[in-house]
Formats: sequence, C-alpha cells, structure tokens
Amino acid sequence: MKSGNNQKQKGPAPKDDRLIFLLFTAQLKLKTYLKNALLQEGVTTTTAQSGILFLLKAKNGQTMSELSQVLSLDNSTLTGLVDRLERAGFVKRNAGTADRRASHVFITEKGYEETDRAKAVIRRVNEQIKADFTVDEVEAFKKILKSFFVRFGAQ
Repeated sequence: MKSGNNQKQKGPAPKDDRLIFLLFTAQLKLKTYLKNALLQEGVTTTTAQSGILFLLKAKNGQTMSELSQVLSLDNSTLTGLVDRLERAGFVKRNAGTADRRASHVFITEKGYEETDRAKAVIRRVNEQIKADFTVDEVEAFKKILKSFFVRFGAQ
C-alpha cells in the first residue's frame, strides 16, 4: 500500500514470516479470480492454454519443444494442453518438413479471437493487482518475484 515512508525497516524480521504460505495462498486466490474473470468474458481456455496461444500469436508455428522450453513444461503436460486446444479449434499441428518428429503448432483464426479476449481480461486483472500501490512498490514486488527465477531456477 502507499506510504510516505520508503525507508527499509531495520532489525529482525517478524517471527511469523510465512512467505511460502502467503505466496501459495495468493497464487491460489489469483488463479481462481482470473479463471472466473475469464469465464465471465466468454474465454474458454485456461490460463496455461492462453499462454500457449500468446506465444503462438507472437511467433506462429513453434515446435512443441520450443513451447515446452519457454513455458517450463514437460512434454506430456504440453501435449495435453495442445491436444485440448486443437480439439477446441484454437490451434492445429503439422509435422515438420525437415524432421517429421518435430510437430509445429499453428494458431487458428478462432485461436486469435480467443487470445484477444483473454488478453483484455488479463490486462484488466493485472491493473487490479497494481491498484493502490505506488510505482516503486510495484517495481519492488516485480524484483522480488523475478528473484525466484535466479534463486530457485527457471524450471
């Protein structure tokens, strides 16, 4: 929240420092809130599926391996997500010409439309997260979150 005092507090951390509990609980609440917000706007994909569509919109025709690496998902998890996207008509898969084992994933027109709907909802929720915080507080929060990738690995 906004405060007039931007100085770091000195001294020992509070005894009840349940950061993992707070992070997991916040993640669960945000995931549930976002899922409901997406559904209210007619978005039928999950956030994980939307992430795949966002990546394909930026660079269509990525291989399953490329998507798996960027999303830090194992192949079986990604395959399930892409299977559901394909059944819904949001993507299509084609075997690669150079390596037929390398399946390329392409976003369809229906997938583009779903991506646009999801992006609008996600932007709105992102703004709700930042509401009532100063720019400096948001930047500090982002710095903490990004530090997890360094401290605990990107996978």
